[in-house]
Amino acid sequence: MPKLDQIAHKIDISDDSSVNIDGYDVTISNGGKTVSREFRHPKVTVRNSQNGIEVFCNLPRRADKAIAGTWAAHLRNMVRGVEEGFEYKLQAVYSHFPMTLKVEGDRMVITNLFGEKVPRVAKLPWSPSEVEVKVQNKTDVTVSGVDREKVGQTAANIERSCRIKKRDRRVFQDGIYIVSKGA
Repeated sequence: MPKLDQIAHKIDISDDSSVNIDGYDVTISNGGKTVSREFRHPKVTVRNSQNGIEVFCNLPRRADKAIAGTWAAHLRNMVRGVEEGFEYKLQAVYSHFPMTLKVEGDRMVITNLFGEKVPRVAKLPWSPSEVEVKVQNKTDVTVSGVDREKVGQTAANIERSCRIKKRDRRVFQDGIYIVSKGA
């Protein structure tokens, strides 16, 4: 039996940003940056409110309440992404063999990790207009974009490509690691 009669999460949007709700698709744009996502559920809806967006559910059950909260978090991330953007910083660490990092189209190539002859490759599945990957000072990698999930997945792909197997992680600490996640 539901204990609440309704749930309404309000997400405020700045005056510069615009929201377009077309059926189940929500598009948020600000200054040329655009993020869109589909929100589809039989009981939970996304609608415009006075100064932003509202995630609304009438007579929610536990699962409906959870979905409404998750959607509100996704919408807050979308608003923050178009207004500020997301930026992950990674750092390459090596002790003896200096590794080389290069971004080549839709992949990042890491050569000479532990002196390996075959280079390691990290997939960059999104275009540079969506997620931008830059290498600075030979060891610093910056991943930036407006969609939090795409930026985070790209940083994770880079970090995971340097995973070391069959070695003690406490001793062999070479690799590329996420240092900071911020706006």
